[in-house]
Amino acid sequence: MYDSEEEIERLVRDFESCAIAAADFHHRQHLVVAVWYLQTLSRAEAVDAMRAALLRFIEHHGVDPKKYSEEITVFWVDAVASQLEEMGAETPLVDKTNQIISRLNSTARTPAAPVAAAE
Repeated sequence: MYDSEEEIERLVRDFESCAIAAADFHHRQHLVVAVWYLQTLSRAEAVDAMRAALLRFIEHHGVDPKKYSEEITVFWVDAVASQLEEMGAETPLVDKTNQIISRLNSTARTPAAPVAAAE
């Protein structure tokens, strides 16, 4: 869990600058970045920022670009946005971030992957 806004911002900046190894950037870190973006940007801008940062991160680390999914990115930004709305603006960022991690840090909630068409 996070103890300060500085710690959260550092994760976001390290992600955006690709200073984090791909192997160290998991679902939990995605959620933290989504919270940060949604607290500093509109929902549409948060999706755009997450997309751009993920694609840059993937390219920088030589990850297969097929790993990126717009559907999953939008799903998780929306899920985080919904949780943040329930918490209210008066909740401190650190508390929001830790609550989001507690509530959503499970891959069991991801949307079903599209099924490839039968040939």
